[in-house]
Amino acid sequence: MPEGTWMCCAVLRVGCSKMVVPVILFRVMGSEAGGLPLVAMSRDNQGLVAIKILNPGWQGSREFCTEVMVLSKMNHPNLVKLVGFCADDDRRLLVYEFMPLGSLETHLFDLPPDKKPLDWNTRMKILAGAAQGLKHLHVNCNPPVINCGVKCANILLGEGYHPKLSDFFVPSRVVGTPGYCAPEYLESGQLTTKSDVYSFGVVILEVITGRKAYPYSMGQNRMGAELTLVQWAANLIARKDFGTLVDQMLTNQYSITELCRALTIARMCLKRTASERPEMVDVAAALAYIST
Repeated sequence: MPEGTWMCCAVLRVGCSKMVVPVILFRVMGSEAGGLPLVAMSRDNQGLVAIKILNPGWQGSREFCTEVMVLSKMNHPNLVKLVGFCADDDRRLLVYEFMPLGSLETHLFDLPPDKKPLDWNTRMKILAGAAQGLKHLHVNCNPPVINCGVKCANILLGEGYHPKLSDFFVPSRVVGTPGYCAPEYLESGQLTTKSDVYSFGVVILEVITGRKAYPYSMGQNRMGAELTLVQWAANLIARKDFGTLVDQMLTNQYSITELCRALTIARMCLKRTASERPEMVDVAAALAYIST
């Protein structure tokens, strides 16, 4: 579907009620394996929502209904709210609250000259909030919900850079993003809450360094293979070369004590063995301490 503007009438279900809403779809926000995220505005300009049009055949009817039921019950300040959905044969879409500041990714990488970079305190608060959302999925949901898509592109920002996780429930298929996948998932397809913890450790490094986890562009190791962000950062941390490690856009405006604590959390999350990684309860508590 090309970038542009489309008009449609969506039959949205919110709770037990049903309503027909004329909407204008515009501005493609990005593309995920499961669907195409769009921004939508009601025809009478009542407000904005974010609509995700799911790819045909991505889910069966039962899987889609299960996802909607689970998403509709999610209620946490750091999770994006599902406000409605539409299902017509194999044409399906999900309607979420609109996050005006977009994704964390757009505030870290490839910034235009006129865009102000995030300061250190804001970065730590975003990490702390995202960790709270992930903790809620792991601890307060029964059974625990594995995010499957922890990455900067799926951390959306509201007013005041308030973070909320999106795309946190994919029941039928897991498509790992290069650079974020835990070793056990790459080796055997095993997926647990500790896989999310590993991915979150990668996010911490991205926030600190201002560098993308993928595609790799951190040089090569002795065998000539490209270095991942995790490998590149580990080498610099071992040498305590923080000047090279930390995002140059911060212009040294950060606390070295907080940096060391954040890096310690990241290293714990990135342990190769899943059992050695902390629970998100502990990660969230540690980041909350740094951000206060």
